[in-house]
Amino acid sequence: MEEFNLILTGVGGQGIITLLQIIDQAALVAGFEVRSSELHGLSQRGGGVEAHIRFGKKINSPMVSFGQADLIFALEITEALRESVKAGKQTKFLVNDYYLPFTNSPIKEEVIEKLKLLNSLYLVPASQICKDKLQNELVCTLYLLGFAVFKEIIPLKKESVLEAIKNVVPEKYQDLNIKAFELGYANK
Repeated sequence: MEEFNLILTGVGGQGIITLLQIIDQAALVAGFEVRSSELHGLSQRGGGVEAHIRFGKKINSPMVSFGQADLIFALEITEALRESVKAGKQTKFLVNDYYLPFTNSPIKEEVIEKLKLLNSLYLVPASQICKDKLQNELVCTLYLLGFAVFKEIIPLKKESVLEAIKNVVPEKYQDLNIKAFELGYANK
């Protein structure tokens, strides 16, 4: 693999920055060169958040060029739709089936219908699964990362991500985050 271009998107409070740090660390553990950039936007709870990660043999810039994303990893469906204009033909979408309505927001069903027109869409109810099985929907980021590793949507190995979780996540939250990752990896 020469390079992998990833855009993370969601809303403030969903853990985009922690997810960015874990993926950065996992790529470093795997021996890749890594560049990333946080584009917070209105990152207070509920505002849009975006981050770019590029990793591979030789990476010069942290920004994913227009049309060059290999994966758009979205924690909220409306944010996934907003990012879809940056997609290329090769772009895959991993989207948490979570909807945060705002004034003048499109209807959830309309957003999902538009998302279904995209290439390679994985629409996963990660927030609901984590709420039901782990009593904490915030760890949906790790569930989705486990899903992505298992489905080989992202070129990282399970062991690299587990090591990254231990390096990034505070010790008192590691077990819960590892459980969420393992749950996504097992596709349950």
